[in-house]
Amino acid sequence: MKEPHFHLYLDDDEHGIILRSLNTLKTELIENGITTDAVDNLIVKVGHAPQKKLKIVERSFDDER
Repeated sequence: MKEPHFHLYLDDDEHGIILRSLNTLKTELIENGITTDAVDNLIVKVGHAPQKKLKIVERSFDDER
């Protein structure tokens, strides 16, 4: 069975926060002598993820009346 894929839509700030958080986790794992393979793979996936421009339309319930 094929594993599902998930799509995240992040702005530049959120993207940076995720990368910094993963890097911090990697540092903590190294200090504790734990393997960092999974975190390394995530850093590569997040860092090399393609960018896509989206148009976001915000609506409120008041606009529909």
